[in-house]
Amino acid sequence: MPPLLSTLVLIGATLAMGLTAGLFYGFACAVMPGLRTADDHTFVRAVQRINVAILNGWFALGFAGAPLLIASAAALHLPGAAPEVSGWILAALVLDLTVIVITMRVNVPMNDELAKVACSAGAAELAAARRRFEARWVRWNGIRAVVSTAAAACLVIALFRYGGVAVIA
Repeated sequence: MPPLLSTLVLIGATLAMGLTAGLFYGFACAVMPGLRTADDHTFVRAVQRINVAILNGWFALGFAGAPLLIASAAALHLPGAAPEVSGWILAALVLDLTVIVITMRVNVPMNDELAKVACSAGAAELAAARRRFEARWVRWNGIRAVVSTAAAACLVIALFRYGGVAVIA
Protein backbone atom coordinates (compact mmCIF):
# COMPACT_ATOMS: atom_id res chain seq x y z
CA MET A 1 0.00 0.00 0.00
CA PRO A 2 1.38 3.46 -0.91
CA PRO A 3 2.29 5.87 1.93
CA LEU A 4 -0.57 8.15 2.90
CA LEU A 5 1.34 11.47 2.60
CA SER A 6 2.56 10.72 -0.93
CA THR A 7 -0.95 9.74 -1.92
CA LEU A 8 -2.60 12.80 -0.38
CA VAL A 9 -0.12 15.20 -2.01
CA LEU A 10 -0.68 13.56 -5.38
CA ILE A 11 -4.45 13.76 -4.90
CA GLY A 12 -4.12 17.44 -3.92
CA ALA A 13 -1.99 18.13 -7.00
CA THR A 14 -4.56 16.39 -9.19
CA LEU A 15 -7.43 18.38 -7.70
CA ALA A 16 -5.59 21.72 -7.93
CA MET A 17 -4.65 21.03 -11.55
CA GLY A 18 -8.23 20.02 -12.26
CA LEU A 19 -9.47 23.30 -10.82
CA THR A 20 -7.05 25.23 -13.01
CA ALA A 21 -8.01 23.28 -16.12
CA GLY A 22 -11.68 23.78 -15.29
CA LEU A 23 -11.20 27.52 -14.96
CA PHE A 24 -9.61 27.82 -18.40
CA TYR A 25 -12.20 25.44 -19.85
CA GLY A 26 -15.01 27.54 -18.36
CA PHE A 27 -13.59 30.65 -19.98
CA ALA A 28 -13.17 28.81 -23.29
CA CYS A 29 -16.66 27.36 -23.49
CA ALA A 30 -18.84 29.83 -21.57
CA VAL A 31 -17.36 33.15 -20.46
CA MET A 32 -15.70 34.34 -23.66
CA PRO A 33 -18.39 32.94 -25.99
CA GLY A 34 -20.96 34.65 -23.76
CA LEU A 35 -19.15 37.95 -24.11
CA ARG A 36 -18.68 37.54 -27.88
CA THR A 37 -22.07 39.12 -28.62
CA ALA A 38 -21.68 41.94 -26.10
CA ASP A 39 -21.02 45.46 -27.31
CA ASP A 40 -17.45 46.75 -27.00
CA HIS A 41 -18.11 48.77 -23.85
CA THR A 42 -19.71 45.82 -22.06
CA PHE A 43 -16.98 43.44 -23.24
CA VAL A 44 -14.09 45.65 -22.09
CA ARG A 45 -15.69 46.49 -18.74
CA ALA A 46 -16.67 42.87 -18.04
CA VAL A 47 -13.19 41.53 -18.81
CA GLN A 48 -11.60 44.30 -16.73
CA ARG A 49 -13.81 43.39 -13.77
CA ILE A 50 -13.17 39.67 -14.18
CA ASN A 51 -9.42 40.31 -14.21
CA VAL A 52 -9.67 42.15 -10.90
CA ALA A 53 -12.11 39.72 -9.28
CA ILE A 54 -10.09 36.62 -10.19
CA LEU A 55 -7.13 37.69 -8.06
CA ASN A 56 -8.31 35.96 -4.90
CA GLY A 57 -7.46 33.04 -2.67
CA TRP A 58 -9.66 30.56 -4.51
CA PHE A 59 -7.85 31.30 -7.76
CA ALA A 60 -4.47 31.07 -6.01
CA LEU A 61 -5.45 27.69 -4.54
CA GLY A 62 -5.56 26.16 -8.00
CA PHE A 63 -3.20 28.27 -10.06
CA ALA A 64 -0.36 28.61 -7.54
CA GLY A 65 -1.23 25.50 -5.55
CA ALA A 66 -1.00 23.16 -8.53
CA PRO A 67 2.70 23.65 -9.34
CA LEU A 68 3.63 23.60 -5.66
CA LEU A 69 1.73 20.38 -5.06
CA ILE A 70 2.97 18.79 -8.28
CA ALA A 71 6.57 19.66 -7.37
CA SER A 72 5.97 18.26 -3.87
CA ALA A 73 4.49 15.09 -5.37
CA ALA A 74 7.54 14.79 -7.62
CA ALA A 75 9.87 15.20 -4.65
CA LEU A 76 7.97 12.53 -2.71
CA HIS A 77 7.69 10.12 -5.62
CA LEU A 78 11.02 10.46 -7.43
CA PRO A 79 13.26 8.76 -4.89
CA GLY A 80 12.72 5.11 -5.68
CA ALA A 81 9.39 5.56 -7.43
CA ALA A 82 8.53 3.56 -10.48
CA PRO A 83 9.03 5.52 -13.72
CA GLU A 84 5.43 4.85 -14.70
CA VAL A 85 4.45 7.08 -11.78
CA SER A 86 7.22 9.67 -11.59
CA GLY A 87 7.28 10.16 -15.37
CA TRP A 88 3.61 11.16 -15.38
CA ILE A 89 4.14 13.53 -12.45
CA LEU A 90 7.10 15.19 -14.17
CA ALA A 91 5.11 15.48 -17.40
CA ALA A 92 2.32 17.20 -15.45
CA LEU A 93 4.84 19.60 -13.90
CA VAL A 94 6.28 20.53 -17.31
CA LEU A 95 2.78 21.02 -18.72
CA ASP A 96 1.69 23.15 -15.76
CA LEU A 97 4.83 25.28 -16.00
CA THR A 98 3.99 25.75 -19.69
CA VAL A 99 0.54 27.03 -18.67
CA ILE A 100 2.15 29.44 -16.20
CA VAL A 101 4.56 30.75 -18.84
CA ILE A 102 1.72 31.29 -21.32
CA THR A 103 -0.31 33.04 -18.63
CA MET A 104 2.52 35.33 -17.53
CA ARG A 105 3.93 36.06 -21.01
CA VAL A 106 0.71 36.33 -23.02
CA ASN A 107 -2.55 36.55 -21.09
CA VAL A 108 -1.49 38.72 -18.13
CA PRO A 109 0.23 41.37 -20.30
CA MET A 110 -2.89 41.49 -22.48
CA ASN A 111 -5.06 41.85 -19.36
CA ASP A 112 -2.80 44.66 -18.15
CA GLU A 113 -3.13 46.48 -21.48
CA LEU A 114 -6.90 46.14 -21.42
CA ALA A 115 -6.95 47.48 -17.85
CA LYS A 116 -5.49 50.76 -19.15
CA VAL A 117 -8.61 51.50 -21.20
CA ALA A 118 -10.44 54.26 -19.34
CA CYS A 119 -14.07 54.01 -18.31
CA SER A 120 -14.65 57.18 -20.31
CA ALA A 121 -13.12 55.79 -23.51
CA GLY A 122 -15.00 56.46 -26.69
CA ALA A 123 -16.50 53.88 -29.00
CA ALA A 124 -13.50 53.84 -31.36
CA GLU A 125 -11.01 53.30 -28.53
CA LEU A 126 -13.12 50.53 -27.00
CA ALA A 127 -13.46 48.79 -30.37
CA ALA A 128 -9.71 49.03 -30.99
CA ALA A 129 -8.91 47.69 -27.52
CA ARG A 130 -11.24 44.77 -28.06
CA ARG A 131 -9.75 44.00 -31.49
CA ARG A 132 -6.25 43.90 -29.98
CA PHE A 133 -7.40 41.68 -27.14
CA GLU A 134 -10.22 39.27 -27.87
CA ALA A 135 -9.13 36.85 -30.62
CA ARG A 136 -5.55 36.48 -29.38
CA TRP A 137 -6.54 36.12 -25.73
CA VAL A 138 -9.22 33.54 -26.57
CA ARG A 139 -6.76 31.54 -28.71
CA TRP A 140 -4.11 31.42 -25.98
CA ASN A 141 -6.70 30.64 -23.32
CA GLY A 142 -7.80 27.69 -25.43
CA ILE A 143 -4.20 26.50 -25.49
CA ARG A 144 -4.04 26.88 -21.70
CA ALA A 145 -7.24 24.86 -21.38
CA VAL A 146 -5.84 22.01 -23.47
CA VAL A 147 -2.39 22.00 -21.82
CA SER A 148 -3.77 22.21 -18.28
CA THR A 149 -6.25 19.42 -19.02
CA ALA A 150 -3.35 17.30 -20.29
CA ALA A 151 -1.48 18.04 -17.04
CA ALA A 152 -4.51 16.98 -14.99
CA ALA A 153 -4.81 13.80 -17.05
CA CYS A 154 -1.14 13.01 -16.40
CA LEU A 155 -1.78 13.30 -12.67
CA VAL A 156 -4.85 11.08 -12.84
CA ILE A 157 -2.78 8.46 -14.66
CA ALA A 158 0.01 8.80 -12.08
CA LEU A 159 -2.48 8.40 -9.26
CA PHE A 160 -3.94 5.21 -10.72
CA ARG A 161 -0.52 3.79 -11.57
CA TYR A 162 0.64 4.54 -8.05
CA GLY A 163 -2.32 2.75 -6.58
CA GLY A 164 -3.22 5.72 -4.43
CA VAL A 165 -6.91 5.29 -5.00
CA ALA A 166 -6.81 2.10 -2.93
CA VAL A 167 -5.43 4.01 0.07
CA ILE A 168 -8.51 6.19 0.42
CA ALA A 169 -11.09 3.66 -0.77
